[in-house]
Amino acid sequence: MTQAVPVTFSTVRENYFNPPASTRELRKKEPIARMTFADGHLGWLVTGYSAARAVLADPRFSARGELKHPPVPRAATLEESPAAPPGMFIQHDDPEHQRYRKLLTGQFTVRRMRLLTEWIEKTTNEHLDAMQSQGSPADLFEHFALPLPSLVICELLGVPYADREKFQHDTAVWSSFGRSTEEVTGAFVSLGAYLHRLVTLKRSEPAEDILSGLIAADPSLTDEELTSIAFLLLVAGHETTANQIGLGLLALFENPAQLAALRADRSLVDGAVEELLRYLSIVHHGPTRAALEDVEVEGVAIKADEVVMVSLAAANRDPARFTDPERLDVTRNATGHLAFGHGIHQCLGQQLARIELRVGLTALLDRFPGLRPAVPAHEVPLRHDMQVYGVYELPVAW
Repeated sequence: MTQAVPVTFSTVRENYFNPPASTRELRKKEPIARMTFADGHLGWLVTGYSAARAVLADPRFSARGELKHPPVPRAATLEESPAAPPGMFIQHDDPEHQRYRKLLTGQFTVRRMRLLTEWIEKTTNEHLDAMQSQGSPADLFEHFALPLPSLVICELLGVPYADREKFQHDTAVWSSFGRSTEEVTGAFVSLGAYLHRLVTLKRSEPAEDILSGLIAADPSLTDEELTSIAFLLLVAGHETTANQIGLGLLALFENPAQLAALRADRSLVDGAVEELLRYLSIVHHGPTRAALEDVEVEGVAIKADEVVMVSLAAANRDPARFTDPERLDVTRNATGHLAFGHGIHQCLGQQLARIELRVGLTALLDRFPGLRPAVPAHEVPLRHDMQVYGVYELPVAW
């Protein structure tokens, strides 16, 4: 039995970290509920853990961009969604998706990840040196959380770090809910043109980076395909990790017993990374899928062409899967969380993200035993207006 009035989706969190209370209440009553999308489409919102996994693993639900509807008001998405360009593999179904994913997976070799881990450790310490020399207090987001993942993705793709301000600006505009259609489109075109020039450079001057590796592995890849792949990796590779670092530290500051446990026992760091991923689930509105045919999920009949949005944040707080899910617990076994998605489209760079988070958190604990917030939590500006939740700044002292 479905509710009489379909819900709409809110991106405003409660108490800094929690999904909206309305979403949590909905999960208790209707883990699959009717939802009105931003363009008026009547689809579905999934808030339950088992239902989320079922939808994301079912090939009868498509990831194709042209079949979807925008879950929240956002410039440039209220118009009809275009088909995803070649190479934009997160909006393709198999076999196209599998072709791109297989090529990319081949680039994340054991050797590359080992060398990259060493490089991340070195770069992390260099940034902490600089922040320490500048003196307390400092904005941890500006001086550490944002530059570290940006440097990593630059190293991985062969993007000159001197260009970071450009791609950070274009990414921020493109990811905003509040910018105009012209601004969002302009940022998308600008970043695409920049990456197209980079692809052209890698064809003529290959180096030890992923773009050069993809060109060598499959010379048939077009410039358009490579540009789309680079776009996905660049945007996802620094936006998500930077905000997970920043918001993760704020969560630990607000849960001092959990921070104290990590300070006392570094063996808890790996588990803490997983728990913070579960607890925060920083992608505001989770994956959307379009039903290719009539599908029944946990007794709910979803018709062909109806769009389903999965709330990863709500699913990761489902008490049917996680005991006392509203509590941050760095000793919890959070294995199975959905922060990186589920099914064939789950995050390709999740292992790299884990390395950055683990190295970054460990280094911060080691370098600054007395690290603490420099302002009350309510003064930290939060990214309610962006696709990826987090902080705009995080003043700290030590």
